[in-house]
Amino acid sequence: MAAPSSGPPGAIAALVPLGLLAFWWAATRNAPDGLIPQPQQVASELLDLAGITHSGDAFNGVLWANLLASASRVFAGFAVSALLGLPLGLMIGQIGLVRRLLDSTLQLLRPVPVTAWQPLFLILFGLGSQSAMLLVALGCFYPILLNTILGVRSVEPRLLEAAAMLGVSRPAMFPKVVLPSAMPGIFTGLRLGLGFAWVVIVVGEMSGIRTGLGAMIMDAREESRTDVVIGGMIAIGLAGFVCDIAVQAIGRRLLRWSPQHGGKA
Repeated sequence: MAAPSSGPPGAIAALVPLGLLAFWWAATRNAPDGLIPQPQQVASELLDLAGITHSGDAFNGVLWANLLASASRVFAGFAVSALLGLPLGLMIGQIGLVRRLLDSTLQLLRPVPVTAWQPLFLILFGLGSQSAMLLVALGCFYPILLNTILGVRSVEPRLLEAAAMLGVSRPAMFPKVVLPSAMPGIFTGLRLGLGFAWVVIVVGEMSGIRTGLGAMIMDAREESRTDVVIGGMIAIGLAGFVCDIAVQAIGRRLLRWSPQHGGKA
């Protein structure tokens, strides 16, 4: 039996952020002009970035355009990696010949960090959104692929035996038994991939791209605007958090048949 909750889930989840915020305030309260700005200074700058207040500096009101640019690259790269990773993962997990054919190559390429691919992408595709989008697609690919393979390979043999006893034909075994059983693993991969996309997009936008949250952070760094840098970091974190909530909500809806995944997280 699960232990009873000691308070509302939202209140519990807020404890660590509030604790970090209190530590940040305590560490900077005696240095208002220090290298690290105070929380209230960053909050004020976020309002200025969003265009709610009007300071008149170069970063006023630029948040939404940069967020939209980054989000378009994130979702485009995520879509490419999902379109490639999901069917490939299903085939590798289900078909032994495909697994033997591709496993060694994938294991060889997987340890290569995304940042190591960036110079090659810049040479092949030049400066611009295309390189950043493909970098995101590469970063999302392996979490989606590996979790899809794991989901397919983790299907209980007893389920297959029971389905066969109930008259499910061999061609129908995959869509009726294997794929539904693998869906929790597939959604875990999608969730990890989309979260990692927001990490990679910052790297991709730091090389010659004029728009995007990564470009905004780079511009702020060159002007020693630490408040804008931290504001951009917070914006990326919030965007990734909202995307994660959306993927979880879709997963709960599609997996409502599963006692472990269909209920409220």
